[in-house]
This record gives sequence, structure tokens and C-alpha cells, in this order.
Amino acid sequence: MIVARRCFVSGRVQGVFYRGTTRDQAREYGVTGYARNLPDGRVEVHAEGDLAAVNALCEWLWIGPPSARVTAVVCEKIEPMGHTDFAAA
Repeated sequence: MIVARRCFVSGRVQGVFYRGTTRDQAREYGVTGYARNLPDGRVEVHAEGDLAAVNALCEWLWIGPPSARVTAVVCEKIEPMGHTDFAAA
């Protein structure tokens, strides 16, 4: 069963290669979707895939790359959109 989550990551998450490392981690887990910067300084992550893989990525979002300082991750259940890869937009 494919599930999807939209997560908003706050803290020092722009300009520290957060989107790129999220893409790499998502691909390692077999998760599709995207990560993109938002104008307010957060990163939005859309994740689709197997429940265990999506949950693992959502947990990893708290870690991020070494230069990141994550202060909050808020995830919500959404409908899958049929992504076939993970992009760092």
C-alpha cells in the first residue's frame, strides 16, 4: 500500500544542502516525491511510498545534513500523487 505525507521542516534548513541530502535519503529508502524551499525559510517535503519507508524518511527529516539545525517537523497525511522519482526542487 502506498502512503503519502507532506512535511514542513523548520530551523536552519536552507542553504545547508538539506533538499539534496533529503533527495539522496529518500532514494535510498525507495521514497518518491520532492523537497523544496519555501519563502518563509522552511522546507516542504512530499514523500510517497511504502509506509515503513515513508515513516523512516519522516524520522530522518529531524536529522538532515550535518550543517542543518532542525527545530520542528510537522507532517500530515495526504493522498498519493503518483510521483516516480524524488526531486530536490
